[in-house]
Parts: sequence; structure tokens; C-alpha cells
Amino acid sequence: MEVIKVEHLAKSFDTAEQKVHAVRDISFSVEKGEIFGVIGLSGAGKSTLVRCLNLLERPDAGAVYVDGKNLMELNKNELMLARREISMIFQNYNLLMQRSVLDNVGFPLEIAGVSKSEARKQALHYLETVGLKEKANAFPAQLSGGQKQRVAIARALAAKPKIILCDEATSALDPETTDTILNLLSRINKEYGITIILITHEMRVVEEICNRVAVLDGGKIAEMGNTKEVFDNPKTLAAKRLLINRQSEKALMGLDDEEVSNGI
Repeated sequence: MEVIKVEHLAKSFDTAEQKVHAVRDISFSVEKGEIFGVIGLSGAGKSTLVRCLNLLERPDAGAVYVDGKNLMELNKNELMLARREISMIFQNYNLLMQRSVLDNVGFPLEIAGVSKSEARKQALHYLETVGLKEKANAFPAQLSGGQKQRVAIARALAAKPKIILCDEATSALDPETTDTILNLLSRINKEYGITIILITHEMRVVEEICNRVAVLDGGKIAEMGNTKEVFDNPKTLAAKRLLINRQSEKALMGLDDEEVSNGI
């Protein structure tokens, strides 16, 4: 069952020098409960695409369907309600620095009109889910990068979404912390049945947890399919470039394929 369907999506920006076509005629669908990866080099259009999926950036053309509803056709109030089912996790965490960890996680519940006592109760539950219950009264400045991202994940869960969009959620983290976050996302996907769309330039992130992957190049989907099949037998130059980059990364780390797949 499709939870997201994108049809002929396009988005461009005007700069002083030229018109930049960030997303060009992109179409794909994501099944309920799937972890779907979108990968590409810097400038491929990944972040623009993910922001179009919840209309933080309004596409110039095309359609975005969530559970059969075309977000492009919704009015302001309808779109606000639809967005409650789509949480987003960012590279820079987007935490409120003047609020405690507990209040950060409870923020979406406050917006939804949940009472303060119930919001705190639910926020504690989600902090426990991500393994940070003991940090409830801390502030973001007191946390490591990995802990901040776990708070961001707990906040995303507090909104009780059907979909979580991850925009380079592990890019600022070291490899060990990245593995912790990926394991957490994988567990959340299984336990809560939440569909995850993971935007990244890191091939190993996609290899770790994504069921399917779309390779973005120049604002277009160059290749799409089962993650293992795409990476084992890339058919396009864009996918082959990513594979070469991954092999170079392995060589620099001094690891073989089996060690990398085991997260060593």
C-alpha cells in the first residue's frame, strides 16, 4: 500500500546568474512501513526534494499524495493537519535551546492541544524509547551530537507520525554514533510501523537500513530499485560514482566489505 506517491515533481529557483532546476520531473512511490533512501552527491537536489514532500518548499509543478490526498490541493488548514502526520529530522537537530529536553520532545504535543501533564507523560515515554529518559531535565547545550539527534527523533515520534523524513540526519555524526542512530531508526520503523524516507549523501547509511533507494543526479532520478541490486550492479554513471566513492572510503578506513557490512 502506497503511503507517499510523487508525480512529475518540479522545483526551480532564480539566482542572480541563472535559473536553477533543483528538481526535474521526479516520480516515485513509497510503500507503508518501508525505509526508502534518496542518495546523491552534493547539489543533486536531495534537500529540495525532501522539503517538497511536506510542502515546506512548494513545487512548481507535479503532485504529492499522502494516503491518497494531494497536498498541493489542500487549503492552509488542511495542509497544517496533513503535516502533523509527517515528522522531519534535520542534520542540525533544530532543537529549542532555551527549553529542556523534556519540553523539546513535548513541543509537538503542546501545539496539538494536549494538556501539559499528559504532554510530559508522553514525552518521557518517547525519551525512554530513544534511551534518554535520564536527560529529561538537561538542555540541548549539555548534550552530545548523537544525544541531540536522539532528542530530535523522540520529538518526531511525539507527533505520532505516519512518515518521518530524515534530511541528512547522520551527516554531522561520527561513524559509531551514526550506527547508533541508524539502529534506532530501524527499530522505530519495526516497532511503530512508521515509513521513513532517508535523504543522504552517505552510501553506507543507505546500505545499512534502506529497503529501496533512488539515486538522484542533477535533480532527476538516475536509477531506482532494491538497495542491494542497485549497489551491486549500478547501471548509471551517477550510481557508479557513488560506488567508487564508497570503495575509496573503505580503502581509507582499511576495511573489507564484510567488516563494513558488520559495522566494524
